[in-house]
Amino acid sequence: MENNVDTTQNKQDKQSEEPANLLKDIVEIVESTLVTVFVIVMVFTYILHPVNIVGHSMVPTLNKDYDPMIGNTDKIFMSTVYFGVDYGDILVINKDVNYLLDENGKPYVPEGSGSNAIGECIIKRVIAVGGQTIDIKNNQVIVDGKVLDEPYINEANSTSDLGYGAFTEQYPITVPEGYYFVMGDNRNHSTDSRARSVGLVKKNQIYGKALVRYSPIKDFDILTDSWKGPKND
Repeated sequence: MENNVDTTQNKQDKQSEEPANLLKDIVEIVESTLVTVFVIVMVFTYILHPVNIVGHSMVPTLNKDYDPMIGNTDKIFMSTVYFGVDYGDILVINKDVNYLLDENGKPYVPEGSGSNAIGECIIKRVIAVGGQTIDIKNNQVIVDGKVLDEPYINEANSTSDLGYGAFTEQYPITVPEGYYFVMGDNRNHSTDSRARSVGLVKKNQIYGKALVRYSPIKDFDILTDSWKGPKND
């Protein structure tokens, strides 16, 4: 008789434990889901931002198949968290102010007709950073006395000044600390640091650094080493 009582008690204990275990499992699943969602939200709020690329200035690295009539743009993720800006980095920039250089090589904001900033968000490649000297002559880009090997620029493009440009008759120029000289890869169709409407990029004008192209998926690419040129198929 006592054994039957023990057996009955064990069954009751197990039956009471089952709802408790089920509730515990549900709580753990909810907690894990909330943590995952929180992490994803934090990543896409403070680290990764999707950017839709418009225009031809970064062809062939970006938008090589772009057709404005179709709107088949490349889409990238940029990071707002990064450590330093170096040659070859592709930056998303707020060009609300254009910085030129005075006769003493000091940055200033120009005034008067034809001197307004482009006033757009642009995407360009870093060619020279603060402290470096850049020259553009003979259809070449020269940084610190060395001609750049630029496998990333559009085929058959050369790099020339833009006439009444940002630094016409000033080259070679030394980029001040905290500023950057940027250009598009499609040199013949890029409004960049050569233009008065863009000029030098100040550090606080940088929105973020391009990391990957995620769309179209067939052209998925890591952009952090794109300065090395196109990958061999």
